[in-house]
Amino acid sequence: MSEVENKQDNNATEPAAEEPIPGLIKSDGLINDFDSQLEVMQSDPNSPLYSVKSFDELGLKPELLKGVYAMGYNKPSKIQETALPVIINSNENLIAQSQSGTGKTAAFTLGMLNTVDTNLNAPQAICFSPTKELALQIFEVISNIGKFSSIKPLLYIPEVDLPNKIENQIIIGTPGKLFDGITRRKILTKHVKMIVLDEADFIVASRGMQQQIGSIKQFLPQNTKVCLFSATFSLGVDQLISAMVPDPKVSLRIKRLDLSVDKIHQYYIDCDSESNKAIILSDIYGYISVGQSIVFAHTIETAKKLAEMMRADGHSISLLYGKDLSTEERFKQIKDFKEGRTKVLITTNVLARGIDILQVSLVINYDIPLDENSRPDPVSYLHRVGRVGRFGRSGVAISFVHDESSKKKLNAISEHLGRQIKELKSTEIESLDGILKGLKDLTPLAK
Repeated sequence: MSEVENKQDNNATEPAAEEPIPGLIKSDGLINDFDSQLEVMQSDPNSPLYSVKSFDELGLKPELLKGVYAMGYNKPSKIQETALPVIINSNENLIAQSQSGTGKTAAFTLGMLNTVDTNLNAPQAICFSPTKELALQIFEVISNIGKFSSIKPLLYIPEVDLPNKIENQIIIGTPGKLFDGITRRKILTKHVKMIVLDEADFIVASRGMQQQIGSIKQFLPQNTKVCLFSATFSLGVDQLISAMVPDPKVSLRIKRLDLSVDKIHQYYIDCDSESNKAIILSDIYGYISVGQSIVFAHTIETAKKLAEMMRADGHSISLLYGKDLSTEERFKQIKDFKEGRTKVLITTNVLARGIDILQVSLVINYDIPLDENSRPDPVSYLHRVGRVGRFGRSGVAISFVHDESSKKKLNAISEHLGRQIKELKSTEIESLDGILKGLKDLTPLAK
């Protein structure tokens, strides 16, 4: 099994994780769509392609449309306008690229729900998620939108009790666990009509996950609809597409420039030394009083030490990492943060794609994100800072550097993304609270 959670020691780094809970556009106007332009490519140019401006145009089952509106949503986001008709009303497979917070999770969630025959108690749609946290959030979205239907989703991840006979119509799980269930015939795929591969760029980064998903294809009916979502498109993702997504297919891609998060104010602080980083972090939280925040550390050991230090300073902290943290405890840490019982979440890369909290106004890269070969990792950086600026909102991202090596790595990320990361001097930290309060859509931190 190739789960992100299985690490060898506390100094091990943890790869970036799953993407977030979805985004539809709320009627109160607090959530704005991005201005990104989608490039649409079809393998069959003669196939009609259309977009929608309202959920009513989709021909959704009435109970699902009721679920959408009951959640306070009334308008599709930009990617949903084009993706939903492909998912729901065509025989074409879908490859979609979208930056964080644009509503892609809701798009495939509605697609899976709408494809289900409620008179058939058997698996009909399967979603592959690279982490347990993301799988849980997708499960919650499906449960909420489908609450007026009789559809029964199943969360299929490690450490969760599973029925002896699986009759749930939608299954959401991690690749390793689903691979085990399908190959051992615990999950029967005879009636599966649709599969979703979420965060494909993360999946291809793990050779084990990629091999497992590739092996699963032989167990699926030949006409199974495939929807693949990825934040970026590398050679590995393109190879996975070739192996898993047959023609006819529609590809929705965002121009490279649009992948950067324009509404996020990006800064770096030169901490002078590794040991001084903890002091700077403590200083920051001595001044700010707005919203919630996430601190990303490179290792489990660092995350634990920072949590201990900040709790001693009187801050309410959630701590999330992979190794030795049970599924139940991980979900509790996320829930405490999502529901506002804690204001700071300290985590490793395991959460870089794993959570949507609209009141997250600040992300701190305590360590510069690196890939498995210790090289600068622009994709992980993009996903980390993408925890703020959800659904087009404003936010602040701060990266710590402390020597020439870390400065060069951050500069490489800045050049790759084509975005300037401005310096915030350590003597200017007290101005950070004013910067945060000046952002749109932020509310004061509850005392």
